[in-house]
Amino acid sequence: MLKSLRLAALVSVITSLPFGLASAFAEPLKVVASFSIIEDFAKNVGGDRIEVTTLVGPDGDAHVYEPKPTDAMAMSKADVVLVNGLHFEGFLQRLVEASATKASIVELTKGVEPIKMKEEHEHAADDSHADHHHGDIDPHAFQSIANAKIYVKNIADAFCAADKEGCDAYKANAAAYTQKLTETEKDVKAAVASIPEDKRTIITSHDAFGYFEHEYGLTFLAPEGISTEAEASAADVAALIKQVREDKASAVFVENITNARLIEQIASETGLKVGGTLYSDALSPADGPASTYIDMMHHNVDTIKGAILGS
Repeated sequence: MLKSLRLAALVSVITSLPFGLASAFAEPLKVVASFSIIEDFAKNVGGDRIEVTTLVGPDGDAHVYEPKPTDAMAMSKADVVLVNGLHFEGFLQRLVEASATKASIVELTKGVEPIKMKEEHEHAADDSHADHHHGDIDPHAFQSIANAKIYVKNIADAFCAADKEGCDAYKANAAAYTQKLTETEKDVKAAVASIPEDKRTIITSHDAFGYFEHEYGLTFLAPEGISTEAEASAADVAALIKQVREDKASAVFVENITNARLIEQIASETGLKVGGTLYSDALSPADGPASTYIDMMHHNVDTIKGAILGS
């Protein structure tokens, strides 16, 4: 009897607490993010109301990722699963089936206007792994900050649908973060504008920066296609070196998710200096220069500008 009275008193105290304190007793929304960039978006929108498990972590390559049993377990317990879509995560369908998850699978590129991959890489897409067939669409939409804002809105909508009590908080967090993205985009555009137009051609490992190119006016050349699974042939590399010499590329960069060997070969044969590391499909670890999406965008454009202008 005494135990029942104590329990009733505790329930009464919790229900009489202000909303913000009462919500602290609620179970966090269980969220699975397919890779680190989406994890960062989710944390900015969800705050302390969510608990995030990330499948492909910092410096990880989602193109070739092989899921682990723990991933299936996390998926099976999730309330919301956040994915890029546009066939970016080749492993996703197998993992959904293995986990038998009942969670909402939310494609964050919904509402994004996709762009096509470059013609020189279309044959690589045709030859890619069956689980990772992109067609002719570039899935790296997050490389445009305007698209990142769409991702953020889609995340807020998904969290609101799964946790109506937290909807006002999710919307407020999304609005505040979107404002930060707007400021970041101004910085990126200003940095690119400071680079002379005839020096805006650069080389990276794989074709991950199409949306950045489309949005901000740099030209990216790459020996590998949309997916890192599509290895560059000797003919591809020779053609790129010829193109570099004709187009007078200004710098060459390695990516955090790819082997530097091919880029070092191209640098050696063209006389270009490797200008640094760009973060394409994954963030850096927490102690790195690109541990958040905003840090990644600043790091990439500052690295490009510094390599070209020597500043």
